[in-house]
Amino acid sequence: MSGGPMSVAQRLIAEHLVDGRTVPGEEIALRVDQTLTQDATGTLVMQELEALGLDRVRTEVSVQYVDHNILQADERNAEDHAFLRSAARRFGLWYSKPGNGVSHPTHMQHFGRPGRTLVGSDSHTCAAGALGMLAIGTGGLDVALAMAGEPLHLTMPQLWGVRLTGTLPPWVSAKDVILELLRRHGVKGGVNRILEYHGPGLGGLSAMDRHVIANMGAELGATASVFPADEAVRDFLRAQGREQDFHRIVADDGAGYDVAEEIDLSALEPLIARPHSPGDVVPVREAAGTPIGQAVIGSSANPGLRDFAVAAAMAAGRQSAPGVSLDINPSSREILQDLTRLGGTFQLIAAGARIHQAGCLGCIGMGQAPASGQHSLRTFPRNFPGRSGTADDSVWLCSPETATASALTGAITDPRDWAAGERMEPPRLDLPARASVNDAMLEAPLPPEQAAEVELVRGANISALPDLDPLPDTVSGPVLLTMGDNVSTDEISPAGARALPYRSNLPKLADFTLTRIDPEYPDRARKAGTHLLVAGENYGQGSSREHAAITPRLLGLRVVLAKSFARIHWQNLANFGVLALEFADPEDHGRISRGDELCLEHLHEQLGADRDSRELVVHNTTTGDDYPVRHRLSPRQRANVLAGGVIPALAGQPSRGQGTSAQGTSRR
Repeated sequence: MSGGPMSVAQRLIAEHLVDGRTVPGEEIALRVDQTLTQDATGTLVMQELEALGLDRVRTEVSVQYVDHNILQADERNAEDHAFLRSAARRFGLWYSKPGNGVSHPTHMQHFGRPGRTLVGSDSHTCAAGALGMLAIGTGGLDVALAMAGEPLHLTMPQLWGVRLTGTLPPWVSAKDVILELLRRHGVKGGVNRILEYHGPGLGGLSAMDRHVIANMGAELGATASVFPADEAVRDFLRAQGREQDFHRIVADDGAGYDVAEEIDLSALEPLIARPHSPGDVVPVREAAGTPIGQAVIGSSANPGLRDFAVAAAMAAGRQSAPGVSLDINPSSREILQDLTRLGGTFQLIAAGARIHQAGCLGCIGMGQAPASGQHSLRTFPRNFPGRSGTADDSVWLCSPETATASALTGAITDPRDWAAGERMEPPRLDLPARASVNDAMLEAPLPPEQAAEVELVRGANISALPDLDPLPDTVSGPVLLTMGDNVSTDEISPAGARALPYRSNLPKLADFTLTRIDPEYPDRARKAGTHLLVAGENYGQGSSREHAAITPRLLGLRVVLAKSFARIHWQNLANFGVLALEFADPEDHGRISRGDELCLEHLHEQLGADRDSRELVVHNTTTGDDYPVRHRLSPRQRANVLAGGVIPALAGQPSRGQGTSAQGTSRR
């Protein structure tokens, strides 16, 4: 990376590199400036900080948000909130209480800074790349280690330069830009890549427009998405009262990329992702006329004031169609304040909209579940089967313009056609130059001497981390499931109002493991003990939730054989001592049946740190066949897998409870 013109991503990596060579495919280690945790994953992170013996976080800024589990149907979610607040006070984190907003836009409003690295226990952490940050979603244990002052280890990605030209046409917005990339490349197109956006087309995209695009880089499987920190970022920080945090970061002239692509924004049209994949994208006009029962606007994928204001302007003086629920999920308390100041909240309520509290809600299946047999349009990032909370759901992903036009007509409608029928020009949005900034809603870290006196508040639903035993030298057991391509973490460890309240109760949460694929899997796994799973391509796509690695492990899983793995889930499996292996010949996937007994021998020798070969052989004792497989684990990861996971591997090492935190008490 040195000695020549550098892109934004190259500069961010170079400035934070602490180990490794920046060669695609090799493991590197990066210094972490900031961390983000949310409540669906944060309870485990706080328990991991305990297990690491940490006294106080070492990062520049660490923030605990409560945005996922905010539907308080009983005491369990409220108990999690109390635990998380006490942990934030004990370990020196900022705390954002329920109702403040979705973590990603709220972090962008209050803490995001150009030039910084951010690691979060949420796959959409990559949204902060909109501010010129290197923001990466990981499993919670990687975040806990970053809080403890350890670098983030990851495979050096390729750099994918996306040059934007032209300007967006009327009724086309930022959501259509990322849907266009998903239309071209699908949900695996960005695996082991960092997307960097550049070119003259950036001039027409605000910082929140860029947030929309960067957020859904996770749906491409990308490690991160990066935008320059230019005047659009300065304008955003000025509106938040933080212009002093601006630091200009743009690509050098002549900067190169491993992969190059161009999008002419002027040529885009409204797009929509069909059920049940963000990668199944078609023009809205191709799906027009499909009746709908619900349209939901909000989430981290369309969180800006502009996204709600355009919906309000379209709905003003009109009424949502009979039989359609128009739901508004404000993305932050402050954005709801600003929308109300503009009169948009009144316009939406008068149009029949249902206004919900600021948070993730329907995006994670916590409320707003659609009716069976009805189509739901959402400005959300994901539409995996059952993620909405309805088992046989039919969720489509689209822009606020498309969602609003469809809610007003009762069927999927291209907003250009709706506008022509209504004789409506694109609304001129008079957004405030200064946002409604409310720092008081965030609790600052306690001083160290006060933090040391804080006791963690543990409700009955909060379990301890399990003890994890080392990987045996021989793993032999049945294949309990054979699965196809693109199995998501929502299918491995479901979210939703039934399962999500048990996020901090691992034994109970294990009862939900893989039940969307096989309702009997937990019972069969407990009876079988040690077992294996077989999957197709991109196994573990979607959410960063490490529960999808931990609960199968609690049920006896030791090895997963797949054609390929999604990045974060692959890391999580290694972190918790599950061996992830890829077929050398993808056709072997179809030669293994459920119930076959498989065996791997001499694993300690074959995974040794001094072993150069990545090849292993799996023997099928049922059929007599052998299958060559390979791993992509670094020597560090191999040692962790052999030990049974990262925490057992660290046992006996010097305590991380010494030293002082770099974290201050100033938001600035």
